[in-house]
Amino acid sequence: MKWRVLQFVFLMSCGLMSSTANAQNSTNIFPFVLPWDDSSQGPTDLSGWLHKPAGKFGHVQVGPDGHFYVGNQRVRFFGVNMCFGATVPQKPHAEAAAKRMAKFGINVVRFHHMDTGAWPGGLRDGKKPGTGEPAAEALDRLDYFVSQLKQNGIYANINLLVGRPFKSADRLPAAIDSLSWKKSHIVGFFNSKHIELQKEYARKLLTHRNPYTQMTFAEDPAVAFVEINNENGLVHAWLGNEVDTLPDVFLDDLRQQWNQWLKKKYSSTAELEKAWSQGAEPIGAEMLINGSFQNQLQGWNLEKHEQAQMSASFTDNVPETLRGQKALRLSVQQHGKENWHLQFNQAGLKFVAGQSYTLSFWARCNSTRNINVSASMAHEPWGNLGLSASVSATDQWREFRLVFRATASDERARISFSNLGQAGSTCEFAGFSLKPGGVAGLRADEKLETGTVRRFERKTFGERTAAAQRDWMRFLVATEDNYWQTMHQFLKNDLKVRGLVTGTIVGCAPITLMAKMDWVDTHAYWQHPRFPVRPWDPEEWTVSNKSMVNEKGGTLPRLALKKVLGKPHACTEYNHSAPNTYGSEGALLLAAYAGLQDWDALYIFAYSHSDSGTWDSRKINSFFDIAQHPLKMATLIPAMVLFSRGDVSPARQQMVAAIDSEKEADMLRSAGSWSLIDGGSAGIPQEAALIHRVSVATDGVPVPPGALAPGRLTITGNRFLSDTGELLWDLSEPNRGVVTINTPMSKAVIGYGGGKRFLLGDVAIEPRNSMQDGWCAITMTCMDKPAGRWIITATGYAENSGMVWKNPEKSSVGRKWGNAPSLVEGIAARITLPFPNSRLKVWVLDEKGQRSAPVPTTSAPNNQAFLEIGPQWKTIWYEIQAR
Repeated sequence: MKWRVLQFVFLMSCGLMSSTANAQNSTNIFPFVLPWDDSSQGPTDLSGWLHKPAGKFGHVQVGPDGHFYVGNQRVRFFGVNMCFGATVPQKPHAEAAAKRMAKFGINVVRFHHMDTGAWPGGLRDGKKPGTGEPAAEALDRLDYFVSQLKQNGIYANINLLVGRPFKSADRLPAAIDSLSWKKSHIVGFFNSKHIELQKEYARKLLTHRNPYTQMTFAEDPAVAFVEINNENGLVHAWLGNEVDTLPDVFLDDLRQQWNQWLKKKYSSTAELEKAWSQGAEPIGAEMLINGSFQNQLQGWNLEKHEQAQMSASFTDNVPETLRGQKALRLSVQQHGKENWHLQFNQAGLKFVAGQSYTLSFWARCNSTRNINVSASMAHEPWGNLGLSASVSATDQWREFRLVFRATASDERARISFSNLGQAGSTCEFAGFSLKPGGVAGLRADEKLETGTVRRFERKTFGERTAAAQRDWMRFLVATEDNYWQTMHQFLKNDLKVRGLVTGTIVGCAPITLMAKMDWVDTHAYWQHPRFPVRPWDPEEWTVSNKSMVNEKGGTLPRLALKKVLGKPHACTEYNHSAPNTYGSEGALLLAAYAGLQDWDALYIFAYSHSDSGTWDSRKINSFFDIAQHPLKMATLIPAMVLFSRGDVSPARQQMVAAIDSEKEADMLRSAGSWSLIDGGSAGIPQEAALIHRVSVATDGVPVPPGALAPGRLTITGNRFLSDTGELLWDLSEPNRGVVTINTPMSKAVIGYGGGKRFLLGDVAIEPRNSMQDGWCAITMTCMDKPAGRWIITATGYAENSGMVWKNPEKSSVGRKWGNAPSLVEGIAARITLPFPNSRLKVWVLDEKGQRSAPVPTTSAPNNQAFLEIGPQWKTIWYEIQAR
């Protein structure tokens, strides 16, 4: 997920071109820019809600209820990320940015990717031979920025290892130079020298004295959080096939540690062999038809979806061991929008749950590519049956052997091959075989006494018995646990860090390990950019332009299923990636369901990635940055208020899954790299997170009395009402989902509400049609109940002037992101209020959130009044004063 950010600044600073789009001819769209340095007081100003200075009540602590506290009061954090050069801004920029963020209620900043770029693109001193020395001017700017944030009531979250490109100049083996920056971090989970380098960097950063606060980061109560290692883990890396391709000097180290671990558990080779031999399965009879292609495509299916085109031919040019057989050549004429739009498969297969199967084949392509291989149902719901792998084919014939265990029985199953390339790609396949069995325990040449038990490779993992697999996973988990505990104890005991420490996100590390940290973290993105040709290609990319309201919670249930019972829960990266034109739903939906789940911290990714040229760009800059995105910034106001104030009540009931370390190690055998074990793995349905609180009870944590057990709740239908009655995710009308928020202090209609009337307590919201088929996000937030002051935000479509869409579905603009100013849609709606007309005053708010012009109101029955908002007011927000 985080591979995106290294090239982020380059990607979005490419040349922009202008064009006249159809949307820009609409009378409903107009320029709207929120000034980058505006900190003026006014109706939308939330700076008075923050603790000033940050840390005034002491260090953030975890209370007995598993939530964050300062002093004796619970605190929720609503923040943003600063990345690369934006973490070390010029001092005038630091002052302006801190004040502006405070105005929007932001009370924490995550300092992310500081270690990736050399100064001025980050913290590192690029003139030093190693990669762990902060540049003096960069550190001074960081210190000043942290001090400015502190003065304005904004806490800091310091990330230690994110993008540092370790090199041999850091006194590591020369082989480290051959690794990408991300892959070099894997070594640190088991290599003692690498861990010492991480400690050195942490000491330099956290124990230097900030001249502007006269405190170190370790002792400053405004530095509330420290993260050890971003989006990484040893188990995660091994499951993702990353460990097996490390240089031998590091793999030999890991193998030796593996043998040492086995010696502590087993007294002899004989004992180990006995333990591992349980469940061995000899190879069985062939299951495939025409695996040699002697009868051309008999038994095989070529699938081509939408506009994708591919042709098949046959050749006698096969590997020597297959002489006499034929090879299938697949030539791509037109690639699909999805990698599965072109595939070939064989169906009619029978799998038995728990049975092992061995799939082998030869492949080569005209250019190196990763081919997806899977075993799945050949019918709805098309579920996977235990095999989902990626094999790397080159221009030379290579044999692949995949052993997997069927996760369910199915008499209409298939094996499939996809991700076959772009137009002009050619791949050849030969020698297919699928047989039951093929599983063994200890091999004849492996001896415990001589330390010759092989390190288990991901590609051959299925060839080992379940008992052997469990031991390997236990070893990986124990090795990773040692890393996290070593770093955590070093920070707490040696450096005396008073801030709360976590390791990485659940999803990249086992949940039982992250449960040992001070708090638990997660990340998610709705419609993250995809690059069909090459990673981070600035021209060929797509961001699917669809609203999350049409999904059953979208990203949110997956976040909720990673909640650890009794621990503070954070989501430190979240966004609905631009140029998705439904992006203003993101923070609102996240905040609402975070309230239902009773979480503790939310961070939008990101505020800015650069200190050069983007602060005052007056346009949407990139996939992720929100500082100049008018709709995403404006909707921070209602999102922050409803989350931090607790407007959405925590769900009354909770569903809890019990997962201890031993159970997790067993389940990890069939987990995915980016989908490690969570509550969903233990049977909690995703829809449950839209109704009740959900969490995981880890080692030693009892399941609370009265908690719902996974599997005991059947959720049906297309309307998901929270058990508090305050949130409704309504999918009853196909492709026109609507989410409503109905609390005394916050109300909202998000989604395809055009032409409908929503009664939310004593407020009625009636959206009109919109540029996106009635889609809009309308909120009404009480800012000051005694004074009767409310803020309305009404958001919909947004783009830049001259933005050039590459296709009708608006999924990409390539390099043509357009120019300033940003353009927004004026949303039309009637809003009926629980106040008599004589007591009401309503104002249009300008780009600084200041009163601009009065909006007339009209008397309605029952001593109520209503107002009509719309594009004629050239705004996205309004103020209501009910005297």
